Amino acid sequence: MNSICCEIFDDKDFRLDKLNEECGVFGVFGRDNLDSARLTYYALYALQHRGQESAGIAVNNNGEFAYHKDMGLVPEIFNEETIKSLKGQSAIGHVRYSTTGASLRDNAQPMVIKYKNGHMGLAHNGNLVNASEVREKLEGDGVIFQSSNDSEVILNLISRCRLKTSGIEDAIVKMMDEIKGSYALVILTPQKLIGVRDPFGIRPLCIGQLEESYVLASETCALDAVGASYVRDVNPGEIVLIDKNGLTSVQTKAPEESKLCIFEHIYFARPDSYIDGASVYRSRLEAGKRLAKDYPVDADLVIGVPDSGLTAAMGYSRESGIPYGVGLIKNRYIGRTFIQPDQDKREKGVKIKLNALKDAIDGKRVIMIDDSIVRGTTSRRIVQLLRDAGAKEVHMRISSPPLKFPCYFGIDISSKEQLVAAKHNIEEIRDLIGADSLGYLSVEGVLQTPIGSKCSFCTACFRGDYPMEVPEEGTKFSCG
Repeated sequence: MNSICCEIFDDKDFRLDKLNEECGVFGVFGRDNLDSARLTYYALYALQHRGQESAGIAVNNNGEFAYHKDMGLVPEIFNEETIKSLKGQSAIGHVRYSTTGASLRDNAQPMVIKYKNGHMGLAHNGNLVNASEVREKLEGDGVIFQSSNDSEVILNLISRCRLKTSGIEDAIVKMMDEIKGSYALVILTPQKLIGVRDPFGIRPLCIGQLEESYVLASETCALDAVGASYVRDVNPGEIVLIDKNGLTSVQTKAPEESKLCIFEHIYFARPDSYIDGASVYRSRLEAGKRLAKDYPVDADLVIGVPDSGLTAAMGYSRESGIPYGVGLIKNRYIGRTFIQPDQDKREKGVKIKLNALKDAIDGKRVIMIDDSIVRGTTSRRIVQLLRDAGAKEVHMRISSPPLKFPCYFGIDISSKEQLVAAKHNIEEIRDLIGADSLGYLSVEGVLQTPIGSKCSFCTACFRGDYPMEVPEEGTKFSCG
């Protein structure tokens, strides 16, 4: 079944000045009786927070590939009939959030091609910084592209390198020599399931085991959803190959210091996930505790902005001794407003998606914890919601440092013009959003929050210290 239909625009978060989500990937290599499509469906459900624009599953049935992908949420795209039609021993799946302007049906994943060596499918989380150059080179060699995303560039590179090498491993190594950027890949071939992580480890990927089957996933919460036990994380620059004989690994050249995106812990990942040895929940709790130490204030109540601000708010409450409470109610049945076409529609969307709990707020001095401020528009709106609900004071605390530089590795911020902290100091931002006080976690502080982490972190959006050469500011591209 090869099907793509209809269009949808929204993603999961209510905040119009939030960061755009990463994608989520999953793969399984199993035995003949394994219902790989159903297993992948459950995993994608667990990874839905990483992308709500499109989703898809591709399966391998003894060398014959079938796939189904569409625009929308996982349960909207797949039903019992669809799942039953996707028969195969191994599968890959993808949930996608694109950069602005790239929400197209042709960009839904996994991407599946047929070439001289058979079928191949690919699902990609990340963003290439040299995709335009590589695409132009391939087009010069006669390659015709069907989509505008980076993933098709990677797939074409692998297929072309495969024709000139002795095996798929060598083809992937050659592909990795050609591309630059962030990527966590799951690749399906007639004989193998393959996982690949970029040399800096910017995007997460882990390995799990389910009886005799192996699985790959963006986050450990997907392993939990399918009943798989955690084995380990894929190392930066590592190629993991899974076939009927088990799991083997090829380690390519990687820098001494990895650069996992710190926003996996601040915002992207689910709190019940572990990434490179560190608990996301514990990271956010620690961030809140550090905020309480660095920016104490007399108040009556600590609240979090749903959802990624909630755990940090608990940490602030525990450290400060100020009671934690629910002050903001999120409507979980409406999409996001971040990508609405104009500011008026965005701000109206916030009113529908978020409301203040007047009984908890009225007459209180409130500390509100959020994970970040991008443009500042929603922060201003939320502060006003609390004041309208009777809050005497609103003190805002942010569990990340000020965002001052564009990101080119998966977050859709390609210009400083989009970042309020790039143009204003903290006191000016406080005045713009209407808070009584404002405090950000320091860069040094946020780097201490992933307790037990086995990796280093990319902090380029805070300090401009990019781990590789990046495009000119304002460059638009499509992420996987």
